[in-house]
Amino acid sequence: MIKVLLVDDSPVALTILKRMLSKSPEIEVVGTAENGRDALRLIPQVRPDVVCTDLHMPVMDGLEFTKEVMAKHPLPILLVSVSGRQDSLNAFKVLEAGAIDLFLKPKAGFDLNFERLTPELIMKIRILSGIHVFSRPKPVSVSVGRISGAKGIGSKIHIPEPKIRIIVIGASTGGPQALQTILTNLPSYFPLPIICIQHISEGFLQGLIDWLSSLCKMKVEIAQAGAIPQAGTIYFPQEETHLKIDGAGRFVLSPAPPFDGHRPSVTVTMRDIAGYYGNSTFGVLLTGMGKDGAEGLLAIKKAGGITIAQDETSSIVFGMPKQAIELDAAGYIAPLDEIGPMILNFVL
Repeated sequence: MIKVLLVDDSPVALTILKRMLSKSPEIEVVGTAENGRDALRLIPQVRPDVVCTDLHMPVMDGLEFTKEVMAKHPLPILLVSVSGRQDSLNAFKVLEAGAIDLFLKPKAGFDLNFERLTPELIMKIRILSGIHVFSRPKPVSVSVGRISGAKGIGSKIHIPEPKIRIIVIGASTGGPQALQTILTNLPSYFPLPIICIQHISEGFLQGLIDWLSSLCKMKVEIAQAGAIPQAGTIYFPQEETHLKIDGAGRFVLSPAPPFDGHRPSVTVTMRDIAGYYGNSTFGVLLTGMGKDGAEGLLAIKKAGGITIAQDETSSIVFGMPKQAIELDAAGYIAPLDEIGPMILNFVL
């Protein structure tokens, strides 16, 4: 059984979450608390495998609670939050403090959403229950030339010809934290556009953009149909659309069905970018459950581009990078804190 502790000051929210989790015979709710302080007292008693917490609570809110859990009882935390712009931004501060993933807080009387969201919640709980939580180091400030330990890398990197023109990064569970580590180390004058495909619960995209914008030196924005990718800008696809590129190099927002269970899909975008930019493409596949992105990274490698997969030790979930490695799609395998330096060495 996967033991879950629910922390929320709303009796209605607790009832709905318990009802959703009751649909899985593998999950048992072993306790509830109405604030972080009470939850901290419960953890040693009920010994949960996963904690689901609200953001706004009296006495001790979700952010302070997460910091305390990481310091005293490191456990996988799923933040269950509403998706207003400010709440969404604050949700990513909770991820920065140590929570693993996000889930849109359910509302009362939402029969249709109940059926749609229940499998997603159960899947997230299952994924988090298998994660060994450790203290995540703060992003490391790096400089060009600092590279070690990645497959096939020597003391010096030779920039390939032709020069890289675009970077595509894909991620899922644990991705926001990994993107923070990589992107915050890139300078404002970074000479290329970066496209990021992050699997994320509906309603949290703008919060992710705002959070990264507050940390990154580069511009961070949502890709607009018809725009041409610009240097020094980090782009994310709009919610529930695949981000593609047409024959003129302009963004296309596609409503096509999910691929490998995802829309946006990492593979869909990577294939399109590889088809247009060819061997000038740089692809990175980060932590995440499933296989999305593995075939996309392979397409970039077959086109002659550079490809990196995050290594197992630094991945919160090693599913996506592992699939890429097994397909021989990864030209390099590297720990998270070395991917930023590798990008700088290849590009600058």
